[in-house]
Amino acid sequence: MAELGTDWHGLGQRLTEVLHLAVAPVAIAFDAAPPAAVAPFDAPFSAPAEDGRSGRVPAGCVFWIHGAERSFTTVAEDHANCSVGSFTHGFVSLEEVGGNGDVAALLESGWVTPEAVQGIPHLSERPAAVTYGPLTSLPEEVDPDVVLLRVNGRQLMVLSDALPGLTIEGKPQCHIVAIAAEQGRPAASVGCALSRARTGMRGDEMTCALPAATLAEAVDAIEKTAEIDTSVARYAAADARRFA
Repeated sequence: MAELGTDWHGLGQRLTEVLHLAVAPVAIAFDAAPPAAVAPFDAPFSAPAEDGRSGRVPAGCVFWIHGAERSFTTVAEDHANCSVGSFTHGFVSLEEVGGNGDVAALLESGWVTPEAVQGIPHLSERPAAVTYGPLTSLPEEVDPDVVLLRVNGRQLMVLSDALPGLTIEGKPQCHIVAIAAEQGRPAASVGCALSRARTGMRGDEMTCALPAATLAEAVDAIEKTAEIDTSVARYAAADARRFA
């Protein structure tokens, strides 16, 4: 747990400035009850698929896009169109979604194997709600568990140097949130075809999930690393002038 009274707004601003983020850091909180001070996500539910799946967005990762712009809270039903995301966020078990059409499509395509599915990181406890919002303007009543960043290659370079425990993950993209929340360690993702199609994230964008409990220490390390990288880049630029 982060310390009480953590300056989330300040940490979010420092992260944005030091990494030159194009998109605000997104706070993600797994709540025992929907916070009364935060409005629920209210987009209409989709028409149900043949297997009955429906949700307010195509997948839970789409909430990351909205969460960079405004704060809102969600419940399991809001995420239910994506069986994989519902599993990684602890809303369902593999047994509950194993027969769903989207899972069948992923297995039949060879995108993932049954054995790999068994090893996907996920939350072990079902949250009553998941709250999202820009870290720089998070409501006081919300304490995040995870901070999600959308980054490019240079920004990930800084994060990788600053955070020695950071791992680079692949598909599905959403499981890095579970790693940060459940295991308390930072994790980045190169993205996945499923999430990119649903979120519309650019091809040069990746994601990184940071445990909120150690965010202050992480920001200190990121600032120090960025300063060192800047000095090295200046040296390299000056040295390269000999080749002009």
